[in-house]
Amino acid sequence: MPAAKSRTPAPAGRSKAATPDLVAGPSNGEDTGTGSGLRIVTSAHLVSAKSPELSEFEFGLIIAAHAFNRWMIRCMSAAGVKDMAPVDVLVLHHTNHRGSEKRLSDICFVLNIEDTHVVSYALKKLMGAGLVSSTKRGKEAFFSTTPKGQTLCADYRTVRESCLMPGFSGAEEENERIGDAARLLRTLSGRYDQAARAATSF
Repeated sequence: MPAAKSRTPAPAGRSKAATPDLVAGPSNGEDTGTGSGLRIVTSAHLVSAKSPELSEFEFGLIIAAHAFNRWMIRCMSAAGVKDMAPVDVLVLHHTNHRGSEKRLSDICFVLNIEDTHVVSYALKKLMGAGLVSSTKRGKEAFFSTTPKGQTLCADYRTVRESCLMPGFSGAEEENERIGDAARLLRTLSGRYDQAARAATSF
């Protein structure tokens, strides 16, 4: 595996480890979007010759995930409810999805959350806030949004349309790229899940 070399000095007053590295791209000199054939990564020691692009993707995934979490919190706050955690927002929206009742296991499965206690705690908070209600059928509980929860989801959509969507052109080409990225994320999530199961046998 070729050694990954840092190409950018650390900014004054900050340690080199606090900034992402630019590492050498493929040997054929393919440009990766930086304009110099270099890849932006945050863990150069993990770059593999099999797919250096994956390390660049992982860095993008890390910063996008944190940005998305911040966005959900701020959007929900603007919609009228403060101090909700990202998982609370995700659980609320999926519970409201298509107006159908959901079981705890359904919510965990769709959101790919392994720890059911995380979702169970979020549901308890949402019920305490009057946003979600539950009904018992046999031994299972089914969850749905209350009218207050439905209104909050609609208000969230209004803020989303106002603050997030103006940044998108709506052009067919742009939407196709977003769709391709979504399909890639779903594919890679399966590979990471499979790798996580394999790692448990070590």
